[in-house]
Amino acid sequence: MSTITESVDVHVPVSRVYNQWTQFESFPAFMDGVENVRQLDDTHTHWVTRVGGATREFDATITEQHPDERVAWRSINGPTHAGVITFHRIDDATTRVTAQMDIDPDGFAEEAADKLGVIDRKVKGDMRRFKAFIEERGAETGGWRGDIDPPGTL
Repeated sequence: MSTITESVDVHVPVSRVYNQWTQFESFPAFMDGVENVRQLDDTHTHWVTRVGGATREFDATITEQHPDERVAWRSINGPTHAGVITFHRIDDATTRVTAQMDIDPDGFAEEAADKLGVIDRKVKGDMRRFKAFIEERGAETGGWRGDIDPPGTL
């Protein structure tokens, strides 16, 4: 299992940055290798990825979500991964977005890519592309402001 942490400062207010991140179906616009994401309901998504010529499909569940603060998830089938994206207001116009992901490479090619730092560089690139995506747009493509508490809490 590898843990990857990456932060990027985005020159957009925190609510707009958070709103954009809740638009999972827009992820292919800035995430390398993500071909399609469908939001099935408030807490479930279906992903299609293509990395190194291999297409993978998997489902993920959102395990925690709080407006302008955090979105956490874990895969429920397919490649094992989990993570959290946090949003920190730096000032009225700047937000620090931090991704922390735990990824368990699946198969020889993914294990080799992980050992060579390919997965880490991919996440860094995705974060840079997200920054460019939201800064160039100037506005989010939508937003969902509901709360999802972690499992086992009332």
